[in-house]
Amino acid sequence: MSELGNASLIFSLLVSLSALAFNAAGIWRKDWRLVEVGFRGVYVNLLFMSIAVGLLLNAFLTDDFSIQYVVSYSEKSLPVFYKITGLWAGQEGSLLFWGWLVVLYTAIIVARDGKRPGASYMPYVLLFLNGTIVFFLVLLNFVTMPFELMSLVPDDGGGLNPLLQNPGMVFHPPTLYLGYVGFTIPFSFAMAALMMGEAGDWWIKKTRAWTLFSWMFLTLGIVFGGWWAYRELGWGGVWGWDPVENSSIMPWFTATAFLHSVMIQERRGMLKIWNLTLIIL
Repeated sequence: MSELGNASLIFSLLVSLSALAFNAAGIWRKDWRLVEVGFRGVYVNLLFMSIAVGLLLNAFLTDDFSIQYVVSYSEKSLPVFYKITGLWAGQEGSLLFWGWLVVLYTAIIVARDGKRPGASYMPYVLLFLNGTIVFFLVLLNFVTMPFELMSLVPDDGGGLNPLLQNPGMVFHPPTLYLGYVGFTIPFSFAMAALMMGEAGDWWIKKTRAWTLFSWMFLTLGIVFGGWWAYRELGWGGVWGWDPVENSSIMPWFTATAFLHSVMIQERRGMLKIWNLTLIIL
């Protein structure tokens, strides 16, 4: 299973690099056929990343303690729904889940706009989205490898930290990730607008639904986190201004400011540079 998982991530990286190259070549040569090859690469990439996520989930559910990550965050007696949360309990699994979400969102954008007449912005948007995907896959293949094997296979794992065995663990991290990753879409559209020299209102209109979707899930993630912290003894109540909690509230402040300021841009044509700055942040 480990070998198949590693192979999926390697193939995903190769496909992502190829898609990125075809996008760049399509922009350089103004050849839409090359861009479409990059579009197809996104779907292939989604397949490989989904296989990797499915294999890691299966490793948790089947107690495959040959994989170091499973040993670190699971044990035989752990309830099934907490075994599933093992996917995002540690750095390796979190990055895999995060990267898979980026690929999924990218595939949705390609399916929605890839064949749309006049979608000349798509090669530029995909340039940044594929670049983000490559970044995650480099980490997953060479830095934080979720399918790394144990030198000696133990009979049981170390188990999930008791503080993480809470319903909040089921909802809090994935909702935050859905929000975090969602803002990659308006960011990529904003960068595409800058590259095309057309930083008007069009990219805001194209990404309004994504912005609201991402802000909503980021808000839900923060609410779930506050509820979890309130229930957990020793976590300082609903909110504590520590680095972990600030890592979610600061993007929320920026996103909330962006949601309000884009309305001013659409109605009065003001704050264009400010909105670009906010979404880049």
